Amino acid sequence: MDIHEYQAKELLAGYGVPIQPGAVAYSADQAAFVASELGGWHWAVKAQIHSGARGKAGGIKLCTTYHEVQEAAKGLLGTRLVTGQTGPEGKLVQRVYVEVAQKFERELYFGIVLDRKAERVRIIASAHGGMEIEEIAREAPQAILQIVVEPAVGLQPFQARELAFGLGLNIKQVSRAVTAFLGCYRAFRDLDASMLEINPLVVTRDDRIIALDAKMSFDDNALFRHPNVSEMRDHSQEDPREAEAAQDNLNYVGLEGDIGCIINGAGLAMATMDTIKYAGGEPANFLDVGGGASPERIAKAFKLVLSDKNVRTVLVNIFAGINRCDWVAQGVIKAVHEIGIDVPLVVRLAGTNEAEGRRIIADSGLPIIAADTLADAAERAVAAARAGAVR
Repeated sequence: MDIHEYQAKELLAGYGVPIQPGAVAYSADQAAFVASELGGWHWAVKAQIHSGARGKAGGIKLCTTYHEVQEAAKGLLGTRLVTGQTGPEGKLVQRVYVEVAQKFERELYFGIVLDRKAERVRIIASAHGGMEIEEIAREAPQAILQIVVEPAVGLQPFQARELAFGLGLNIKQVSRAVTAFLGCYRAFRDLDASMLEINPLVVTRDDRIIALDAKMSFDDNALFRHPNVSEMRDHSQEDPREAEAAQDNLNYVGLEGDIGCIINGAGLAMATMDTIKYAGGEPANFLDVGGGASPERIAKAFKLVLSDKNVRTVLVNIFAGINRCDWVAQGVIKAVHEIGIDVPLVVRLAGTNEAEGRRIIADSGLPIIAADTLADAAERAVAAARAGAVR
C-alpha cells in the first residue's frame, strides 16, 4: 500500500525526521488559507498523487504570494498528472500539499528497501539527490552507498555516521543526518514498511538536514497491526480493479496484455504468465483466486477479469489441492450463464476431483476450449486471442 507525501512526512516526523511546516488542502481557497497560516514568504504547492517525478511533470509550483498559491492549487486540482511512473492515463489530483519553501545548498538521496533476495533491509544513499535512483545507478554508480542491516541489532549509530561522512557532510551536518537516518529506519521497521524514499534530502545553509520529499509503501499483510497507516489508504489512486479485488480477497494486478488469467496460487500464476509469453502472447493480469475458490468466487474473478476491455481470451488454470476441480468447473459454468462471456474461454483443470471437473465442463454444452497441460492451455489461449475480434 502506498501513501501520499504529506502522510509519509506526518509519520516520519513522529520518529524525529525533520520536515518543513506544511498542510494538505482540498481546494484553492483552502490552499491560500494554509499558506497564510504557515506564514513566511515562499511556499511550494505540491500535487498529491502516488507517483514520483511530479516536479518534472509540472506537479510542484513555487509561489511567493497567497494569490499565486491559490492559482497554483486551482491549476492542479482536478487535473490528471502524467509522470514517467503513472502511464499515459495519469493520476487524478484531488488534494495538494502546501509547504513552506526552503532554500538549500545540496540535494541528497536516501532510501530504505526490503531486499527479499538477501532477506535483509538495505539502505541506499547518494550525494546525487533530485534524481531517480535508476538514473544515479546508470550515470554515477560509484556514488551509491549501501548498508545491509543485520535484523538482530538494526541500524547502528556508527553505520549511520559512516553513511553521513560518505555523503561528504561536515561535523554539524553529520550529527543531524544521523538523527534523520535512525528515525527513518525506526519508522520503516516499526510500521512494517517495504519501501521508504527521501528524494531529495536537503542540506541548508545553516547545516540543517530536511526531508523535502518522502514516499513510503507498506506490506498489505501487516496493515492490521497499524490501523493509523491503514486509514491513510487512498483508493482513488489505485487501479479500481485492484481495489475491487481486495474487497473480495482476490489477488489481482492489472497488466497490458489481452489474455485474462484466472489461476489458483501465486507460483502457478507466475508460471502461467511466463508460459503465455513463451507461447507468444501477453497476459492481461495476474489473478490468484486462492486455495478455497468456491463457484461464487470464480464467478467474481470472471467479472473482474472481463472488466478489462483489452481482454480477448480468458485462460482458467487450476491445480487443485485444497481446492476442487468440480467446484471450479461449477464456477466457470455459473459465470458463463450469469455474465455472458463474449470471448474465447480456455480451461485447464488438474488435481483433486479432476475427472469430475472435466466431466462438468464437457457436459455443459458450452463452447469451452479444454486443455490437458499448461503449455497446451497457453498455446490455445494465444491462438484464440489472435483469432478473436476486438471487444
